[in-house]
Parts: sequence; C-alpha cells; structure tokens
Amino acid sequence: MTKWRPTSGPDAARRRADILRRLRSYFDRETILEVDTPALSPAAVSDIHIESLAVSSSLATAPLYLHTSPEFCMKRLLASGYPDIYSICRVFRDGEVGKRHQPEFTMVEWYRLRFGLDDIISDTLNAIASALADQALADDAVTTNYRDVFAATCGIDPLVASIAELAELADADPDLRRVLGDERDSWLDLLITMRVAPSFATDKLTVVKHYPASQAALARLCPDNGMVADRFEVFMGSVELANGYVELTDAQTQSARIETDQATRTRQGKALRPRDHSLVAALASGLPACAGVAMGLERLQMMHDGTNDIRDVIPFPFEVPNE
Repeated sequence: MTKWRPTSGPDAARRRADILRRLRSYFDRETILEVDTPALSPAAVSDIHIESLAVSSSLATAPLYLHTSPEFCMKRLLASGYPDIYSICRVFRDGEVGKRHQPEFTMVEWYRLRFGLDDIISDTLNAIASALADQALADDAVTTNYRDVFAATCGIDPLVASIAELAELADADPDLRRVLGDERDSWLDLLITMRVAPSFATDKLTVVKHYPASQAALARLCPDNGMVADRFEVFMGSVELANGYVELTDAQTQSARIETDQATRTRQGKALRPRDHSLVAALASGLPACAGVAMGLERLQMMHDGTNDIRDVIPFPFEVPNE
C-alpha cells in the first residue's frame, strides 16, 4: 500500500506557526523588512560544500538551478538601497538527506546594515531566544573562538596543524585518508563533527567565531587578523542552528574566491555550475557594510520540540521515488 500519511501532525504544525509568528514579531520590532526572492536562477553557488539542484524548462536552453539560499538576491537588494531585510523561504540542496537534513527545507535569512561581528552574534541569539520564547538562551549562551575550542577539545592549533596531525586526531583509516587527501578544510570539518561539536553543552547555545580564512566563503577577513574570518556558527549541543558573518563587500576579492572554488571543484571532480555575475556586479556597485545570518527553521523547531529527527517536524519528508 502506498504510504500517504504525513510524518508529523497538527500539533507540530501549530508549534511551527508559533515559532514563525514570534520570529516575525522580533523582526518587526527590529524594523527589518520582509522580502521575497526567486527560487529559480540560471546561476548557482560555487561553494564546494553545497550542491545545487538543476531543473529543465522549455523557456531556457540551459538548466536552471533551485536556490540554495536567497543570499545572492538579498545582497542585490541591499546594494540597490534596501534597508535591513529578512526572508523566510524554501531552499534546495542536493545530496542532503537524513535525520538532520532534507533536500528541501525552510531557511530564515536576514541582513543588518553596519553590524559588526559581535552585533550580529547578539542579534542572532536574541532572534533564537525570541523564536523559542526563552530569553535565557541568549543570556546564557557561551561564545568561544574557533582556535580556542580546537585547543580545548583536540589539543591543536587548527590554523597551523599538519594534515597528518588532523588525520591522526580523526583516527582516519587509509580509505578516509585517500578520500580527503590534502583538503585541509575537509579534515577540519570532520573534526568539528567528530570531536569539537559533541563537546558542547546540550542545554545552552554555543557560538563559535573566527573560522579560518580558508572557510570565509562570502565573509570578510577579520581586520585584526587575516588568518581568520568574521564568521560564526551557533550550535545547540552538536547541532548547528545558524551560520553568519560580516559580509565581504569587495567585488574583486569575491570574484577571486569564486575562481578558487571552481578550481577546487575541478580538482575534486565536482560539477561546475554557472557563476552568478549579478552578485559580483552588485558588490562592484557598492554593497554597504552589513552582516547576515542563515538559520534552518526545521532545526530550530527540532530544538524546541526536543527531537533529533527532522521528520518529526515536517509532514512530508523527501522519499526516493520508486523505480
């Protein structure tokens, strides 16, 4: 018999609606404007950790791509003169499915003009606390540096440790060493998942800031230390809830980073997607100083509802189609 019943019921839907209502109330109090952006684009992100879903259309001779985030379009809005803005929308990422991941999920993304790193961290904690109606989450949050938390949990400086040291800490077998090779950031990401994040308190938020410059993506480098980026992530226990940063506003640097991403994709045998020239043009026209955050709504509700399975908070999880 075909399975047709939803995996979550009306109570979960009511809790989701409450979270969304409180989030929008927070943004309203902060005078942040809600905006809408298209889900389809002829371009896609170059980030080596994110894969886009391609779709075909009779209106285009080349594939179109479902957005993995509204970020690029939101930056174009900011560059054109919009004030602080937010978006709550469905986004799509290929190859991500499991208890914490779905190829289609809801992203809450917002941007604050003239915010520095500490400002946007505080803003994010307050948004989470408001969404979950628990101000103690913001008041009791623990903030640490990327280097410090690696030193505490792994006994190394992640910015200078050798690949051999990272592989040994990961207890990597020959197959894993062959797969990850000399991709330093892949080893660091693995250690975050295996060793670092599991050490975080399960009853409070943990903020990790100043990620390596090699993981800056669309973030600016720290003005006081070019080895790290003005980027942070928020965790509850080992679960990442939000990723944010002070935005890179230099078009030339951003273009160079995209070129580096494409070269890494080629080296790793990953698909090359059309780059978004409109983003670089927006930066060249003058993206104002700003900071932004992306947060997964379903993970926020998982935290609220006390579940570790995303299927408990969405009615229709992704299923592999029958042959």
